[in-house]
Amino acid sequence: MIEINGRRYSFPKILTFGFLLVIMLGTAMLLLPFATRPGLHTSFMTAFFTSTSATCVTGLTLVSTAGHWTPFGQVVIAVLMEVGGLGFMTFAVMMSLMIRRRMRMSTRLLTQEALNLDHLSQLSVVYLIIRLSILIQLVGAVFLFFDFYPRYGLLRGIWYSIFHAISAFCNAGFDLFGNSMENYVNDPYMLCVLMVLIVAGSFGFLVWKDILGYHRYHHLSLHTQLALRTGSVLFILSFLVYLITEHNLAQLSNTLSSPQRLLNTIFMAVTPRTAGLITFPYTKLSAAGLSFTIILMFIGGTPGSTAGGVKTTTVGLLAIQSIATLRGQKDTEFAHRRFTQENIYRALTLLFVALVILLAAILLLVETQALPKHDSLAYVTFEAVAAFGTTGISLGITAQLNFIGQVIIMILMFIGRVGIYTVMFSIFNAQPKRKSYHYPEESVLIG
Repeated sequence: MIEINGRRYSFPKILTFGFLLVIMLGTAMLLLPFATRPGLHTSFMTAFFTSTSATCVTGLTLVSTAGHWTPFGQVVIAVLMEVGGLGFMTFAVMMSLMIRRRMRMSTRLLTQEALNLDHLSQLSVVYLIIRLSILIQLVGAVFLFFDFYPRYGLLRGIWYSIFHAISAFCNAGFDLFGNSMENYVNDPYMLCVLMVLIVAGSFGFLVWKDILGYHRYHHLSLHTQLALRTGSVLFILSFLVYLITEHNLAQLSNTLSSPQRLLNTIFMAVTPRTAGLITFPYTKLSAAGLSFTIILMFIGGTPGSTAGGVKTTTVGLLAIQSIATLRGQKDTEFAHRRFTQENIYRALTLLFVALVILLAAILLLVETQALPKHDSLAYVTFEAVAAFGTTGISLGITAQLNFIGQVIIMILMFIGRVGIYTVMFSIFNAQPKRKSYHYPEESVLIG
């Protein structure tokens, strides 16, 4: 708890209000006259939705980022992506470092909560986040510049490189072309650079800390091992599924060679879990491909990263727990370690609450929106999961949503980025109390 002006606020509540404050500041900036191109009008809802999408690193938009916003508006969106991707508490720590001011204990505790750290001793990862993020995005922008400069010249080449390096690393899904990366479907260099940036951002900073320190300690934490193995399995599975369901992107065979289509399939295996950058419209995907994409968007990336979703470690932990239960084992073991019961309870709760929130959102969207007559439920489900997973891939109905639909999508984006536990604890004002008694145990029938 932190006391402000005589009132006590929980850490989750401050984090939730902090993200809301960033969104409102971004909305105010996007409403400025010089943020919108001449001849166009920006409503409050358009600015609010765009600010929410950028801060929650989603990428769903009501207007074209390239065609509607001036360079100033695009800079605002880029800053919001950076703040949303790394977390505003990271920037608070960075400001403290710049003025060489010692962090207060309340700031340290807030940062611990924001980055899902177990101990205050792990706060050293904040310094890694700042240095590593800046370095990766700068290097990524330099590599992108080699491709953008011949196409757009010096100034636009520099700006496009910076913007898309931020968007890819923060898994935000925004672009300055109006059709995502469809213009680069046959550009292997561009796709490879973007994939590296996307993977770097979705890894999770605790994972990066372990990997970079492995040469010194020769040890990877249980979290890192689970995240890496689950991520690897998901990538291989995604590649194989898309290769089979889309027949190596046979729908692009008229424009791309087989090796080029194979690279685009690999790009597809990387991007749907939270990045949102695409090389062709997902309306061209098969029903099986769309269904699998929904699953990937729901899973998302690694905790403590720029990604959304229920996270890879949650799915990995529950998969291991399910296998152990089916084998009749009491303990859930992985890499010669045993998961705590609290880990398992939190993972189960997270999965259940996420499904309830999504089902409620889908029901409300179906009831309140004018939808395509063909496969309307599939369209709504895809859009809702894309918002919750902060993925931003769209089948094209977001811009057609009415006020209620836009609010629902914004709520899903916000919960997906800030985190279910943080938002729910804020709403219910959770303050755990120890009971001095326990009720007797009794079993119920399951299954």
